Amino acid sequence: MRLAKYKEKLIGDRAFYKLVLTIALPVMIQNGITSFVNMLDNLMVGGIGTEQMSGVAICNQLIFVFNLCVFGGLSGAGIYGAQFSGKRDLEGVRSVFRFKLWLITVLSLAGVTVLILFDEPLLSLFLHQGSEQGDLALTLRCAKEYLAVALIGLPVYALSQAYASTLRETASTTLPMGAGIAAVIVNLVGNWILIYGHFGAPRLGVVGAAWATVLSRFVELAIILLFTHLRPDIHPFAAGLYKTIRVPRKLAGLILLKGMPLLLNEALWSSGQTTLVQIYSTRGLAVVAAINISNTISMLFNIVFMSLGSSIGIVVGNLLGAGELEEARRTNTRLTAFSVMCCFAIGGLLAATAGVYPRLYNTTGEVRAIASSLILITSAIMPVHAFTNACYFTLRSGGLTKLTMIYDCCFVWGVCIPLAFCLCRFTALPIVPVYAAVTATEGLKALFGYGFVRQGKWARNIVEND
Repeated sequence: MRLAKYKEKLIGDRAFYKLVLTIALPVMIQNGITSFVNMLDNLMVGGIGTEQMSGVAICNQLIFVFNLCVFGGLSGAGIYGAQFSGKRDLEGVRSVFRFKLWLITVLSLAGVTVLILFDEPLLSLFLHQGSEQGDLALTLRCAKEYLAVALIGLPVYALSQAYASTLRETASTTLPMGAGIAAVIVNLVGNWILIYGHFGAPRLGVVGAAWATVLSRFVELAIILLFTHLRPDIHPFAAGLYKTIRVPRKLAGLILLKGMPLLLNEALWSSGQTTLVQIYSTRGLAVVAAINISNTISMLFNIVFMSLGSSIGIVVGNLLGAGELEEARRTNTRLTAFSVMCCFAIGGLLAATAGVYPRLYNTTGEVRAIASSLILITSAIMPVHAFTNACYFTLRSGGLTKLTMIYDCCFVWGVCIPLAFCLCRFTALPIVPVYAAVTATEGLKALFGYGFVRQGKWARNIVEND
């Protein structure tokens, strides 16, 4: 009897999984192809040398902070976008999109300005010698060259994400997927031509990788703009989208109230992750290269729980906006269970690549050995990551953005970073046990997440209430 009760609580019917996969699968495919091409991109740059690979990896840590700030800002607005969509309020969806335009303009100006003015000081934070010697000056030069070009693509990326997030909130997931697939193909081909100088093109190395990425950003945006505005019958929010750029003052205030904690959360969380890499980098340049290799392959496997987390935000958000609070709770529980169960299998597959993937790089034996160990640690904790990610999107779907910020970024800065700093500063432990100890704190975060979600305060209709 008890087994049947848990089965009914945790496992949905065929219609449930069809709905979930309709939303999650296109996101998985898009993110999967993006991660796969990023992996090939990483391998291509890694084929030049360890310094070049490390320089690009350091740049991408800084760009990662910008990307997550964009994600956080759009997610805050997206809480209202998803619930307006569930309510069938198209003008509400349009107003939320206009708010996103203002937001990404501010973020793009701020991000590009900071990275132009403080490029060398920020990049130099990650450059330390370790057990093996590396050319730090060459690494810094490669990083600066890559970043100078990559900055062009940041505003383009932000605008494409504003459109893609709104399309997903209105259950139009295939267009962002198609645009993303086209972009990564352009990126892959551009890398092959421009990094190594094929078809008579100049051999540009890391600069070629940067130009290929920028070109792919423009392609992605062009496809999204074209098909969104040419088919208002499929994407009705696009009709009259630019008849004004004004946002109702009350709505703007509500989005800022709910959304700023998410923006701050993503800014603090991403800068926290970057700070962790900087702390780890004090163990040497080999550690930066190894973390880059580990993160690249891990991202390919993480797309399952990341995409299912996004589905929680959309599906549960739509149900909350429609006033179906009990169904939202039931759906959330099943989605969380589905994500965790999937990641037991995915974590096993990632562990199987731990000793294989690092060998594909033109780097040292020390870097390969460290990377293999880090991949194993990541694979072991993946089901826990799936649970904490689901908790994050659950709290966010109901507008509990301040609690979301406490749960997410405060944990990184209050637990992970102090632990990593103390272990790296006051002990002689190698990077692998340090990384394992910091990663294991995700179990503590899962306990907090379970308590927050079980309280049920997230299950509310903020569109009606606000």
